[in-house]
Amino acid sequence: MENKVNRLQKEQLETRETNSQLDQNVAWERELCSVRSIVLSNPKKRNALSLAMLKSLQKDILHEAESQDLKVIVISAEGPVFSSGHDLKELTDEQGPDYHAEVFRTCSEVMMMIQNHPVPVIAMVNGLATAAGCQLVASCDIAVASDKSSFATPGVNIGLFCSTPGVALGRAVPRKVALEMLFTGEAMSAQEALLHGLLSRVVPEERLEEETMRIARKVASLSRPVVSLGKAAFYRQLAQDLRTAYHLASQTMVDNLGLPDGQEGIKAFLQKRKPVWSH
Repeated sequence: MENKVNRLQKEQLETRETNSQLDQNVAWERELCSVRSIVLSNPKKRNALSLAMLKSLQKDILHEAESQDLKVIVISAEGPVFSSGHDLKELTDEQGPDYHAEVFRTCSEVMMMIQNHPVPVIAMVNGLATAAGCQLVASCDIAVASDKSSFATPGVNIGLFCSTPGVALGRAVPRKVALEMLFTGEAMSAQEALLHGLLSRVVPEERLEEETMRIARKVASLSRPVVSLGKAAFYRQLAQDLRTAYHLASQTMVDNLGLPDGQEGIKAFLQKRKPVWSH
């Protein structure tokens, strides 16, 4: 991990670290100019999404979300498991239904927060992602994984159907693929996940960071207001019928033209120069 951090530091000039106080080794974030890296950092517990981990993740995602300097968030993990999902020790009857409800409510808020966040969120996966861990990958806007990664929703095997992971999974892959994963609990390889749309790219492990950061830097080089407007419009139109979707998208195009960066980009293209974005 140290070598990884060193390489990232060389690529960017400004670095800021914060450690969550909610739990030891829960998650940490590193902000590199316009790219924020959030790392699930509890490999001894397979980066389980405990309530403390979820609250830490929520805090890191929300941190200065409206800052015009922030353009991309990358979520990764330490160890061979990206995330094994919820901490099952928190789901026993000793905790009770109120605690259980808080766990699933907080998890759902985190997943929705990713979609509603003004900047793109990229998952960088190097290993196993199961249950809510798979849900986290499915919820991200872009997901890049190493070829050694795999994905599963195995809750049915222990008597706890992955209903909440199914929300994100069912919106990322075809219905029959999602249901096979949910009904059998069997793992899907990275190549299969790419084929069915759970992933954006699959690369060799040694190229994972390089490819993820290439995508992040590309997005970060673009206009934040334009990307933010486009992301919000994309998700908003998905839930609409075709006519309504085109109406919303058409209005978004008009709104985009009203942005200073919208006009700057067009003028730069016509004048055969590079655009100078406001942010």
